Amino acid sequence: MFLRRVASTLPPSTRFFCSTANRDFTNAIAELNKEMEYIFGEPAPSSLSGSVNNQNTTQASKPVPQEMTKNDSSSSGLTHVGSTGEAQMVDVSCKEVSNRVAIASCKVILGRKVFDLVSTNEMEKGDVLGVAKIAGIYGAKQTSSLIPLCHNINLTHIRVDLKLDPQDLSVEIEGEAATAGKTGVEMEALTAVTVAGLTIYDMCKAASKDIQITDVRLEQKTGGKSGDWSRKNDYSLPYRIMEMSLLTLSCFLPHSRV
Repeated sequence: MFLRRVASTLPPSTRFFCSTANRDFTNAIAELNKEMEYIFGEPAPSSLSGSVNNQNTTQASKPVPQEMTKNDSSSSGLTHVGSTGEAQMVDVSCKEVSNRVAIASCKVILGRKVFDLVSTNEMEKGDVLGVAKIAGIYGAKQTSSLIPLCHNINLTHIRVDLKLDPQDLSVEIEGEAATAGKTGVEMEALTAVTVAGLTIYDMCKAASKDIQITDVRLEQKTGGKSGDWSRKNDYSLPYRIMEMSLLTLSCFLPHSRV
């Protein structure tokens, strides 16, 4: 890790000037470990803080609650997998009803020839973007029929927008799904943009077989037990860790004298 490598290269007199500084540095490392656990879903390797002070960072393992059994599928982190590895549909009957919204996106790279045909509406099959929009909306409504373990959700809103991008000769697709229910609509939003992208390929494949459907991903979601999530905010977290690391190290480096 970055902090461990830097800390190990500094002489002891530079790294730790007193016991108070040692404790402060250890506490800072602990805070960074919490940030990393929040991002990556697991604690940082113990060797990261072990290079500072092994005795201060040794933690007793937490006892496993008695009520946690092998039948608890959530212990594996995959709710669609049972205790013996079989696929299962999640029981959401105990969840609370909340307003849920999900936004997904994808990109269809057309190439110059197909891009010009689509932008001038000269494709043989007709209005590519218009048909893809309707297909995306229809696809979102059929998600539970396409994805075996998805719940059948009463959607309250579906939006599919398509925009031509002359910079990379592509079509940018954004889909939004909303409901008031007990489970999220991420799959509905993802299905919407995927079906819209496949429809573009189908309508344009006669002109080119080199069309690419790329970057299918969730952009943000709101509602539910896990709360709100945004890809933009999630990407900022690694930079926060790096910033904290540099600030922490700067506190322990000797100041230059003029």
